[in-house]
Amino acid sequence: MSPTVILVHGAFAESASWTGVIGRLRAHDLTVIAAANPLRDLAGDAETVAGLVSGIDGPVVLVGHSYGGQVVSQVHDDKIKALVFVAAFAPEAGESIAELSGKFPGGTLGETLSAFPLPDGSTDLYIAQDRFHRQFAADLPEDKAALDAVTQRPLNDRALHGKSVEPAWKNLPSWFIYPELDFNIPLETHRFMATRAGARVAIEIAGASHALPASQPDSVADVILQAVTAVS
Repeated sequence: MSPTVILVHGAFAESASWTGVIGRLRAHDLTVIAAANPLRDLAGDAETVAGLVSGIDGPVVLVGHSYGGQVVSQVHDDKIKALVFVAAFAPEAGESIAELSGKFPGGTLGETLSAFPLPDGSTDLYIAQDRFHRQFAADLPEDKAALDAVTQRPLNDRALHGKSVEPAWKNLPSWFIYPELDFNIPLETHRFMATRAGARVAIEIAGASHALPASQPDSVADVILQAVTAVS
């Protein structure tokens, strides 16, 4: 039985960012779900994905982009057979994505963010629209990046600083694909996380940006298909 592939987007993106990947996976007769990640707080976001997993019959491959990698790492269910990290965070227990993003030089996300305080005392963070193209999606056409800047979904600061519990990647096989020119998660951070997780495969895409699902759907789909094949 082929696993269901659940795609979990990260901050400053939304489910449609997986569109190119979805078409390529469906061409292989896979069932694919692009989850709506709330981006509110780590525990709650992980519960949302866990609820989705619990409602599926049969095995699952979880795929996370960016902050979505931390979220999928927090979901523990015997149905999950593999994790795929796409330009994604894979924190250790006690780590936050804020800490990991600053572990090595090269990240410039902080200086591009606009903050919007909320009535509950938390803060929503957006990438400034005029800086979105270079920061997040430099290898996408300018008009596409401009549209994505407008439709981006904000990351709450509670999610930014949420600390992982014991991550699922310690007990599951993992595949990593990440871009050379990532200004949200520095390249050395990607390499560090993939090595630490004992990734079965770690692929670096030359010249690519953080928006890997949208800009490099062929490469991303290929890695997901490798994981699916390995656990089918």
